[in-house]
Amino acid sequence: MRIVSIGEVLWDVIGASEYLGGAPLNFAAHARKLGHEVYLVSGVGEDERGRRALEAIERLGIARDYIQVVSGRPTGTAEVELDPDGKPMFRIVRPAAYDFVRLTPELRQRIAALQPNWIYCGTLFHASEHVLDATLALIEEVPSAKRIYDVNLRDGNWSLATVEKLAAHADVIKLSDSEAEFLDATLGTDGEGASIRHFCERWCDQYHCKTVCVTMGERGCAIFHDRVFTEAPASKIEVVDTVGAGDAFAAALVHGMEQGWTMPRCAAFANAVAALVASRPGAIPEWSVEEAWRML
Repeated sequence: MRIVSIGEVLWDVIGASEYLGGAPLNFAAHARKLGHEVYLVSGVGEDERGRRALEAIERLGIARDYIQVVSGRPTGTAEVELDPDGKPMFRIVRPAAYDFVRLTPELRQRIAALQPNWIYCGTLFHASEHVLDATLALIEEVPSAKRIYDVNLRDGNWSLATVEKLAAHADVIKLSDSEAEFLDATLGTDGEGASIRHFCERWCDQYHCKTVCVTMGERGCAIFHDRVFTEAPASKIEVVDTVGAGDAFAAALVHGMEQGWTMPRCAAFANAVAALVASRPGAIPEWSVEEAWRML
């Protein structure tokens, strides 16, 4: 299938190491590993990190046609600290080159002409009103494309209004259990499993979407799809870091849905792909589909 992924390109700085990342890029890279044609809409600076990013994106097999090189602005970075369980805490350095991407009507027309099967977007990139409006205009210009919104909240880089607007345009909404709990104060009041289910039902009803998925780390995931609730346990691995695992999960979920798999099979496969990524350093480590199937 053909996928357009919209959002930030940045370098995750973990100690003395730097890893290319940004949720939309991570999603695009993992979708490419799954065999799909992927176009990334983003921006990098006219600097050394930007050059390295473009070279790496080309090696990953992601189309660079819609990545803008922004003069006078630095390529994005995120300072990452890992807790003892390998879970990341991010400090996003802004403004960055991706904050100055211009989704002009002409550019949107070129992207719409691709007739993508799926459009992916997240929250961080859409902090400014003009970028959010341009993305929503693009979504409306490609009505045949299915939309996945990966919430991915980062402290100081989101607003509830942005989340609500993107959610209202999504067919699939994915978020973590901690994000779900933060966004819905009633979560956790009526038993964990039931509470997650009720959260998914409420969001499907509120935003008129078909699917809500909540990832739960070592406990796996929960998916509410076509009014049916599915839970799937996580694949057991030794965690190195979880940066990019959720993005890999999202790519694998879209892959399974497009194949027409049952939701339990989609969930199990997505959990396995996420586990592979979490077992290795960086957001886009090497992994193969065969490894994911062997985990199952």
